[in-house]
Amino acid sequence: MAGGLTLYTCAGSRGLRATWAAEEAGVDLDLKVLPFPPRHLAPEYLDINPLGTVPMLVDGDAQMTESCAIAHYLAVTSGSSDLVIAPGEADYAEYLDYTYHADATITFPQTVYMRFAIFEKAKGWGDAGLAYAKWFEKRLVKVERRLEGRDYLCADRFTVADICVGYALVLAGKVGLDERVPESLKTYRERLTARPAYQRAVAREEEGLKAISA
Repeated sequence: MAGGLTLYTCAGSRGLRATWAAEEAGVDLDLKVLPFPPRHLAPEYLDINPLGTVPMLVDGDAQMTESCAIAHYLAVTSGSSDLVIAPGEADYAEYLDYTYHADATITFPQTVYMRFAIFEKAKGWGDAGLAYAKWFEKRLVKVERRLEGRDYLCADRFTVADICVGYALVLAGKVGLDERVPESLKTYRERLTARPAYQRAVAREEEGLKAISA
């Protein structure tokens, strides 16, 4: 990796995937925790990322804004081969599929639900929020079936795919969607969040949040 790594994020956001991957891979990050939403509360961030979204990883001239891609990048470029599945290795296709599935299919309805049911609840869009809550629940079936008889999604070991899917399950517990998560996936989530690297990642983000709130 060229030069120092800087990760811009908000505590508990999708950027937790990147913070977690860095802890698992032993990557030294300059973690910049921003107030949420940064586009309004940290407008200077727009000079760095015109989208105003988090996370954003800066590695020399490289800039990345997709949480699952950042998690994969950190694992690959750090040489943490156990965290990724290589081409030609068993479950390579599944590794790619679940890594992308995590955000495109699972987290997407969560974020729309949050907008309708939490952030803009006063506008009376509760029915729309409920629709996306049901969408989220139905999209969990693929992961649920994949984990039947397995501890992890791919190659019988913990990988970035578990980080990416695991974050979506963590988010469900924080935003009022936990009743839609089946017990088997709650058990899977407990296994993931018991990992020391996950706990270190959460602690780092919380420390960063306290620093900007002081």
